[in-house]
Amino acid sequence: MARFEGGCHCGRVAYTVEASLDHTITCNCSYCQRRGSILTFAPATSFTLDKGEDALTEYRFNTQKIQHLFCATCGIESFARGSMPDGTPTVAVNVRCLSGVEPAELEPTLFDGRSR
Repeated sequence: MARFEGGCHCGRVAYTVEASLDHTITCNCSYCQRRGSILTFAPATSFTLDKGEDALTEYRFNTQKIQHLFCATCGIESFARGSMPDGTPTVAVNVRCLSGVEPAELEPTLFDGRSR
């Protein structure tokens, strides 16, 4: 686990997260494929929204369980809130929005969300 700073493009949303980049994923569902993010997951207790709660707008689809959160100014979804199958609150972090991370150096696993 490492500590990262992340946020949106315009800077209205900023957070810190303790997460691992050892098991990143991409997803081919109808939403993620269009968005092109690389995701890692962290317990909600390892995530701190430093600023921008008031700048977030939400989108939900399909099962309505994941809060896809966007900066209302620049439109970037740098993270989403949801829960693990056991109910534990979790945050899906868009690794492309973390400072100091080079996405081309990662080897994400494809999650087949299209078939679910």
